[in-house]
Amino acid sequence: MPDAKSPLKIGTRGSPLALAQAHETRDRLMAAHGLPEDAFEVVVIKTTGDDRAMIAADKPLKEIGNKGLFTKEIEEAMVDGRIDIAVHSMKDMPTEQPEGLVLDCYLPREDVRDAFVSLEYDSIMALPEGATVGTSSLRRRAQLAHVRPDLKLVEFRGNVQTRLKKLADGVAAASFLAYAGLRRLGMKDSARGPIAPEEMLPAVAQGAIGIERRMADARAAPPGGTCLPRDAGRLLRDADCRSCADRGRPALAARPDLAPRRLRGARGRALGQYRRGRRDGRTPRARSAVSGGRRVLRLALSTQHRS
Repeated sequence: MPDAKSPLKIGTRGSPLALAQAHETRDRLMAAHGLPEDAFEVVVIKTTGDDRAMIAADKPLKEIGNKGLFTKEIEEAMVDGRIDIAVHSMKDMPTEQPEGLVLDCYLPREDVRDAFVSLEYDSIMALPEGATVGTSSLRRRAQLAHVRPDLKLVEFRGNVQTRLKKLADGVAAASFLAYAGLRRLGMKDSARGPIAPEEMLPAVAQGAIGIERRMADARAAPPGGTCLPRDAGRLLRDADCRSCADRGRPALAARPDLAPRRLRGARGRALGQYRRGRRDGRTPRARSAVSGGRRVLRLALSTQHRS
């Protein structure tokens, strides 16, 4: 077990939200194992995606490296042994991982919905014609272009606090944030409210936090390891969250065995997906659209499970 002399090192990005997620992971491990806080060390790792110059320039992610921007340096630190586990927002994770690393622990999933954020307007449809909306998400841009083609869409990068400041500075009339992030930061009142998935489908695995580890590291491996205590599985191995994440992310990679048939080959497109848990008979919903918003494909699939 880790202790003050040999703490378990938890790797994370340095944004307030990333730190909140890492601290939640640490606190759950402390409770599961009865360990003191000094048995853990939160290690902040700067990723390419955190570069202030690129954030200020509001460059689209597709021009500077896409999702791996937020994970590459953290995974390199884990492969090199500088950290023991890493805490990730699953919607930022690439669909493929470096050899030797595995994702098999998840925190209980938060609210999956997007949040509408504006200082003046209550909803997407309340925005005046031609209003400027800030978002760098291809998924959000495609869905917005479909329902409100009159809106002017501008790139809008940065963490929660940076985006709220841009709104206050008048860069845009509205923007969007993951409602889960606002809730984890205790800032849900910063949004006008969550957007129903029927109006805007969230990102695959939105609201899910994954714990990555080295496959060969016995100290962090389940069962019985630090990542998954044998007698406290609910604290760090949420089955519903894992089911949604494991079955949702392959759609991004167009894996033929798990991705919906009409979404196969949809690489490079904006993909949203909302998947209900097994208690509801699991009804996955997916929407795919080209980045220009010229075409939107909606699917509603239902899978009945054997009792």
